[in-house]
Amino acid sequence: MNDLKSFLQRFPGLQSTSPWVVVVVILLLVGMMMSFYTIPAESEGIVLRFGQYIAKVPSGLHAKLPFGIDTVIPVPTQRQQKLEFGFATPGYTNPDQISNASVLEKSMVTGDLNAALVEWIVQYRITDPEKYLFDVRDPGKTLRDISEAVMREVIGDRTVDEIITIGRQEIEETVLERTRELAKRYQLGVSINQVQLKNVNPPEPVQPSFNEVNRAQQDRENVINLANGEYNKAVPRARGEADQKIRGADGYRFKRINEAEGDVSAFNQVLEQYLKAPDITRTRIYLETLGEVLPQARQQIIVDDTIQQILPMLPFPPKAAGETK
Repeated sequence: MNDLKSFLQRFPGLQSTSPWVVVVVILLLVGMMMSFYTIPAESEGIVLRFGQYIAKVPSGLHAKLPFGIDTVIPVPTQRQQKLEFGFATPGYTNPDQISNASVLEKSMVTGDLNAALVEWIVQYRITDPEKYLFDVRDPGKTLRDISEAVMREVIGDRTVDEIITIGRQEIEETVLERTRELAKRYQLGVSINQVQLKNVNPPEPVQPSFNEVNRAQQDRENVINLANGEYNKAVPRARGEADQKIRGADGYRFKRINEAEGDVSAFNQVLEQYLKAPDITRTRIYLETLGEVLPQARQQIIVDDTIQQILPMLPFPPKAAGETK
């Protein structure tokens, strides 16, 4: 009542008016102020009238019934949200993003009965705000439970070596597919966009041993890669050399065949002339052969084996230039 009196003192024209009229005016002003609301960008508004869903409105300025008759719940349908398991990023805005039991979340047992600390991220977006708000109680926690259950199932089917080294991508794809199926079955109204393994480590007491094993495996992979590189260099080079030799042999074969065919053709031509005139052809061949051989022959002395004192018959050395006969 004192507040009402102070309000009337600010407006002298209202002091003569009935207090109930003033109350009504104030209520009307407050109601007008409560009748307008704004839905943030990247969000949609779910309008409830006395707790019952009546409409879904986009982002922007809207009107509603005041005094708690209409209630509006903004839902970030266009925003990419994420859940973090086993760790927490500071400055988060999504209350479901982290859990107070992060240490228990990341502690898992693999298929070969080894312990592993698995940290991962689930990125999702709210696609159906009505289902997200009304079909499931606490949908954010439900989605966390689904993601953790699926990850434990997948990790339990694989060895620790697969989880730490070569099986990360396959694990991400499998968890993503199964989480999508369960989210659709439970009608959470969300779309799972990505599952990403952040860190996969052994427990701290055995981490040095695992690091040594990883280094040994990396060294093994490096040696294998080097061997494959040498193989990829040596095999094509050997194949090239083999192909070169084969082509050279083929060329030599064709050369010998052509030479043999040429010799056969020449012999047939000579044979044809020989059959026509054997004596003349024989003499011609003899003379042609002597013409080819004698220019290349050195001086020869042919004597009878009955000749005595052959020394005087040997030729004298050639005279030097300028000597007289």
